[in-house]
Amino acid sequence: MSTELDASRLARLRASIADAECDAGLFYDPTNIRYATGTSNMQVYSLHNPCRYAFVPADGPVVLFEFKGCAHLSDDHDNVAEVRTAISWYDFVSGGRVEEFAADWAAEITDLVGSGTAVAIDRLDPIGLSALERRGITVHDGQRVANRARMIKTASEIDVIRTAVAACEDGLDEMRKVARPGMTENEVWSVLHQSNIASGGEWLETRLLTSGPRTNPWYQECSSKVIEPGELVAFDTDLIGIGGYSVDISRTWRVDDGTPTAEQRRLWDAAYEQLTFNTTLLQPGASFAEIAQRSHIPPADIHSVTNAAVAHGIGLCNEYPLILNRDHWEDGGYDGVVEEGMVLCVEALAAPPGGTEAIKLEEQVLITADGPESLSTYSLDLA
Repeated sequence: MSTELDASRLARLRASIADAECDAGLFYDPTNIRYATGTSNMQVYSLHNPCRYAFVPADGPVVLFEFKGCAHLSDDHDNVAEVRTAISWYDFVSGGRVEEFAADWAAEITDLVGSGTAVAIDRLDPIGLSALERRGITVHDGQRVANRARMIKTASEIDVIRTAVAACEDGLDEMRKVARPGMTENEVWSVLHQSNIASGGEWLETRLLTSGPRTNPWYQECSSKVIEPGELVAFDTDLIGIGGYSVDISRTWRVDDGTPTAEQRRLWDAAYEQLTFNTTLLQPGASFAEIAQRSHIPPADIHSVTNAAVAHGIGLCNEYPLILNRDHWEDGGYDGVVEEGMVLCVEALAAPPGGTEAIKLEEQVLITADGPESLSTYSLDLA
C-alpha cells in the first residue's frame, strides 16, 4: 500500500538522519517505527517491551525487524524493503541469555550498517550500547532525530490529523449526551474510549477526567467517584486516534442543566483568556523564549503551577516542542522557533490554590503562514 503519507514521512526522517551526520537510524519507539514504515503492531505492548525495531539508512533499503510470526503484517507497505525476525534480549524473553542475544543483535546491525559508522537510536539499554560500541559503532540520540523529522507535518499528515480530530469530537458528542449526575467518572470516560475504538482509533494515553473537588489540583486520574449535581467535569482527551494520530484537547462541563455559578464562570473566563491570548502568540518565526516572556497566566489567586506549558507539539503522540510559560522558563525552558507546518496544543488552566474546582481548556492548532488555525472546533463553553 504505497501512500503519500508513508513516503513523505520517510523522506523527512532520512533527511533528519543525514542532518545529524548519521549513517542510519534504528528505531524502537513504536510511534517512530510507524512514522518510518507505516506499519503498526502491538503498539502499547511494544512501548514497554522492545520487541520490534526498524533500521532506516540515510540512503538505502529500510529493514523492519518484526515480532516473531508477524512478518505478514507489513505486506504491501512499500517503505519496508525487507522484514526480518527481531532479536530481543529484554529479561522477560531472554532470562540469563541477555548478553548472548544482545551480541547476536549487535552483529546483525553491524552487518547492515558497517563498523565505524554512526547510528541514531531512540531507545537503547546499556547492554545494547556496549555491544554496538565493541563493534565500532557510534551511537547518537535517535529520539532527537525523529523529533526533528516529525515536528513539521506533511500535507498528508495534516489531512489525517483533521480526520482524527473530527472523530474525537464525535466521541465528545457521545460523551456529552450521556454524562449526567449519578454516573461515575469512569463511566463517563468509558464513552470516549468506546467511540475512539469504534472509529478506528487506538488507545487513550492518560485517564485525565475528574469531577467536582477532584478537578483541583489538576492531574488526578479518573475514578469511581459519583458526579454530583452542579459539579464540573474536566478532562483531557490524550487519545491516539485514526491513523495513529493523537488528539489532545480539553474541555470542562457542567453535566446538569443548572446555570454555572459565579465562581465557575470566573474560572472559565480566566482559562479562556489564557487560551485565546496564548494562541495568538504562536506565529511563524516567534521564538519559544519570546512566547514564554509574553505568555499570559491567570491571576495569582487562580493560577496553578502544575500547568507549566504554554503549548506543546502533537503528532503520533505528544512531541517536540514543549514551550514553557515564564514561571517555569528558567528551570526547564529551551529555545527554538515556531515554524509553519507545526501542530501544537495550547494549554490553559484556572485552579485556585487550595480551591475546590478548576477549569481545564486545551486546543489543537496548525501553524500556517498566516498564524495558528484551530483544528479542534468543539464548543469550549461550560454548558
